[in-house]
Formats: sequence, C-alpha cells, structure tokens
Amino acid sequence: MKPFEYRRAHDVDGALSLMAENPGAVFLGGGTNLVDRMKLGVVNPRMVVDVSRLPLDEVDVHADGGVRIGATVRNSDLAAHPVIRSRYPMLARAILAGASGQLRNTATTAGNLMQATRCAYYQDVTTPCNKRDPGSGCSAVDGYVRYHAIFGASDQCIAVHPSDMAVALTALDAVVVVRDMDGEHRIPITEFYRLPGDQPERDTVLAPEQLITAVELPASVSAARSTYVKTRDRASFAFALVSVAVDVKLENGIIADARIALGGVAHRPWRAYKTEDILRGSPPTEETFRQAATAELVDATPQAGNAFKVPMARGVMVSALRSITTDGATR
Repeated sequence: MKPFEYRRAHDVDGALSLMAENPGAVFLGGGTNLVDRMKLGVVNPRMVVDVSRLPLDEVDVHADGGVRIGATVRNSDLAAHPVIRSRYPMLARAILAGASGQLRNTATTAGNLMQATRCAYYQDVTTPCNKRDPGSGCSAVDGYVRYHAIFGASDQCIAVHPSDMAVALTALDAVVVVRDMDGEHRIPITEFYRLPGDQPERDTVLAPEQLITAVELPASVSAARSTYVKTRDRASFAFALVSVAVDVKLENGIIADARIALGGVAHRPWRAYKTEDILRGSPPTEETFRQAATAELVDATPQAGNAFKVPMARGVMVSALRSITTDGATR
C-alpha cells in the first residue's frame, strides 16, 4: 500500500471542504471495500477522508411511514432494526445475504452502495482493465465470465455490481440523498448507477466531491409481500450469480402491483420493468410468473461462459414469486 494522508471529518461541511481542497481525495466509511483495493494497488488516493464518525447513524421513521437511513448506519444495525424487519423484510434479508457478520458490523449504508464493481481482472493490476485504467482494454471479454453481466454490458466492460442491499433498494424505489457545496440533492436509486457504456470507470452519477448522507425509503404498503433470494456458489460470503428482490401486492386474488430487481446480472441493479408490467393485473399463477420472467430475459446477451444465468434468473424469479404469493405466505 502506498503512503497516503488520512484526515477525519467531524461534520458534513468539513468533509466536503476537505474534498474540495484536495483533488483526488476519497471518502472512507467502513473501509471494507476501499482498503482492500488500496492494498491491491487498484486505487492509490493521495488523501483518505474518514466520514465514518459523522452524525449520520440514525434510522428515522417519518410521519407518512417512510424511513430515512443515515449514511453511516452499519449494515448489521440496519438489518436488525425492527422497522426494517417488519416493513421492509426484503431489505433486511438482502443485507444478511451479503458478506460476513464481521464485515456487516463494519460496513456502512453509503459504503455498501459505493462498492466498486467486482471483477477478478479489475482487482489484478497485471491485467488490462478499462475500469481501472481507461482505454487499456477489457480482459473479461473472451475471459473468465462466470460472474459477469447478461444485461447492459458494453465492449468496454462486462462486470456486474456486487451489492445485495442495492438490489433491494432498487425494488423499493429508494432515493439516495447527497450533499455538495450547492446543498442537498435527491437521486432515485434507479438513476444513481450507470451502465458502463464508454466510461466503465464511473459506477455512479456522483461527482467526486459529493457525499451520500442518507437513503430514503417510501412508505411501505402493508398488504405487500416481499423477499430477497440469492443464488451463489457457496452458502455464505459469496457474490450473487443471480439474485432477485421481489415486492408484490395482492388484491382480490390479482397482482395489483409488483416491483422486481435483479442482482448479479448487470453493471447496476437491474429493474425488471417488463416482468412488472406483465404481473400487474394478472393472477398469481405459475404460467403468469414464467411468462413475466421470460419477457425480461428476452433481451439478455450472455457470454459463452455465463449463459446459464438466463435459465437461472428465470427460475429464481419464478420461485421467489411463488413463495410470496402462495396462500398463507407472509412478508
């Protein structure tokens, strides 16, 4: 690891000032991703601004039923919060599906969202990688692609976003709250992450000097049923091959509303809008579920080494939908 300057911010304005005064500086939350990349030589910041102790560690329930999650709330604390467990069980399950207990005790809400897209070639500084070194090429193309994208990839990058929590937040229509020198801004999470295009080094729309301060959840619909299902190579401490966050509202035996997001399939959490459109107004039957899942996967463009993700994604979506719409199923 190369030498760097460490500064601890005591308030949001101070953190923003340090970033403005030191181009190339980076924010540090729990450090579970950033420090690893620094050790590998993937990133070499001249300054690290520690924001982990900012007073942003509360989960506040609004009068309208919505929830504001502070940026420095630890993942373990969020998953265990009684309001999250009761109103947003999908989110709690997604968090618990990620990493290990030790990492969840350290990782923060904002840090989880800002994880770098994972790829073995990105983390290996001896190989070309457009994300790490723009213009150098993508080693994953025609390489090892078991974990890589089947949606939204470009010839510049085919890696996928690693966060489980972000998939659930995408299905929940969460909003990311950020601060900069111009004040506070709100970005729908569906607009927060980027597809690689010709700038794969940019995972999000955030500017370097912008700081995430919170994530806001809309009021939960009490009649909705939700879950998070993750398929992976081992039972824990592994990234998703395919994951799905599903939230469904049933009325009089018909699917009145549905929100679905996929993980492990794209550079960002993939909102399954085609699946949702077919589900709304339809009966919760096996035939409906398969038709809806298939419609989303028609546009998938897998590589030779990850074509299995297409039938896997279909199966995971159908299974998740079946599990939460069966008579007697609970949130």
